[in-house]
This record gives sequence, C-alpha cells and structure tokens, in this order.
Amino acid sequence: MNASTSLTNDLLGQLQGAPMQSMAQQLGMGSAETERAVGTALPMLLGALGNNASQPQGALDLFGALQRDHLGQAGAGGGLGGMLGNVLGGLLGGGAAASPVPQAADSASILGHIFGGKRQQAETGLAQATGLGANAGQLLQLLAPIVMAYLAQRVQSGGLDAGGLGQELGREKAQVQQQGGAAGGLLSGLLDQNGDGKLDMGDLFKLGAGFLGGRR
Repeated sequence: MNASTSLTNDLLGQLQGAPMQSMAQQLGMGSAETERAVGTALPMLLGALGNNASQPQGALDLFGALQRDHLGQAGAGGGLGGMLGNVLGGLLGGGAAASPVPQAADSASILGHIFGGKRQQAETGLAQATGLGANAGQLLQLLAPIVMAYLAQRVQSGGLDAGGLGQELGREKAQVQQQGGAAGGLLSGLLDQNGDGKLDMGDLFKLGAGFLGGRR
C-alpha cells in the first residue's frame, strides 16, 4: 500500500471478487449493493479503531489483541488472499476445524470492543445509511474479524509497533471524518459522546483511552 492509499481503499480493493461474492451470498444481496454497504461500513470500523488507538494505552491494547488473537489468520493460507478466505470460511461455516478462524461469538466480541456501548447505534446508523435493515449487524459481524486480520497482516508485513499502528489508524480516522459522506457522518455520531451533535473537549474526556479495554 502506498502512502496515498487509505486503509479502507486498500482493504476494499482486496475484498473484490470471491470475498465480496461470499458476503453477498451470506447476506442475500447483490454484489453491487454489498460493495456499497461494505464501502460505508469499513471506514466506520477503521475510524472507530483509530479513535480507540488515539491514546497510548488504547494502541497497546489493540496491538496486543492483534498479536494474541489474529496473527494466525494473517499468516495463514498464503498471504492476504488466503487469510481472507480463512476468515470468511470460518464465519460462513466452511473453515477447517484446525484453522485459526473466528466464529460468530468472536465477531460479536470484537464489535463490542470496537464500539463499546455504541454498538447498537453503529448497527442502526449503518442500516439507515445503506438500506441494509437487519443485515447491518450481520455485515458488521462479517467485517470485524476481516478488519482485525488485515491490521494484523499490516503489523506483520510493515514491522509496526503499537505507536506506528496507532499513527496509521489515526490518519485513517482523520481521513474518514474529512471526507464526510455516510461513513464520516456515522463515525462522527459514534464519537459524539454527549449527544450535542459535535465533538468537543467533553467528548474527548469521556472517550479516555478508548473502547478496547484490554481484550480484542
């Protein structure tokens, strides 16, 4: 990935083809509709992780979770393409029992740590912004372990430490917010802790070290 390519665009590009078709089939949606929804959900997920990693402890928690729980996925099956196949295979019921693939409970746990008490808000907002309806939560559960495995691969291939990972995710969060659109609006809504419609010092104080809290 070159410096001008966002994490969102890099991962979205690598989900083209079979991974996107697998998600579309799982959701009972067309490929184009699924791609549009993924294009909104991915920056929201990565932006929220960027917020979590904006404090040193949050970055350390995320880095530790990637090393502990997701490096097996990043190194499995012949590169990122094989990793995505392993992740999706496990979630869709096709993964080998011995493979380090996530299950639905793992996805729910990841989402809980990414969004904290805002998970329902994230799902509702995504549903409204994309027209996904009840499929919004399912899409987030599909994408959460993919995002984590992708970040683990980034850490592994780029030799990143917790600080470097936090910087990359921080740039992604800023880019999502600057670009606006559906994803930027959803992210800003999630980060507006006091409900006044804008981010201010009160929100930043409440966010503290982020949502991760030491697990996934």
